[in-house]
Amino acid sequence: MARNQSALETPVSSRKLLRLPTLNQEAVGRVSERVARGMGTGGFLIALSGIVVVWIAWNSLMPVVAQFDPRALNFTLLTLLLSLQASYAAPLILLAQNRQDDRDRVKFEQDRQRAERNLADTEYLAREVASIRLALEDVATREFVKDELRDLMQELLAELRDEKKPTKKQK
Repeated sequence: MARNQSALETPVSSRKLLRLPTLNQEAVGRVSERVARGMGTGGFLIALSGIVVVWIAWNSLMPVVAQFDPRALNFTLLTLLLSLQASYAAPLILLAQNRQDDRDRVKFEQDRQRAERNLADTEYLAREVASIRLALEDVATREFVKDELRDLMQELLAELRDEKKPTKKQK
């Protein structure tokens, strides 16, 4: 009995009577991009124009019994279908634009990070080049060594000449 009483004290989780199917946002986005890309082409405009011309011609030139959207009713069905197409086209185009904006935002962030890395690399290389220049200032160049050796050789030769000259005591 203790079990039944504790089960009655615990609230039952809410149950949804009508469960809506979950949509994969990525799949919906891909479909919207394809549709928007298709509706943005010249082929779509030409096909739509062709359908409208055939529709109007059929419902204007055919006998009244063969017309499915009579001219007398101002092509009500055609107007309805074009309005329906436009009402679906606008949100699909907006979905596609939002996805493109998201991709652009990610690409911008990646470009910014790459630029930061390049700047850090460039600053590092500039510091390295500066330290190499400072180190090279302390290094003796070839010309400097030649000049120093020449001066030493002249000093040695002068000392040797002085040693070879007889001094007054030796005479």
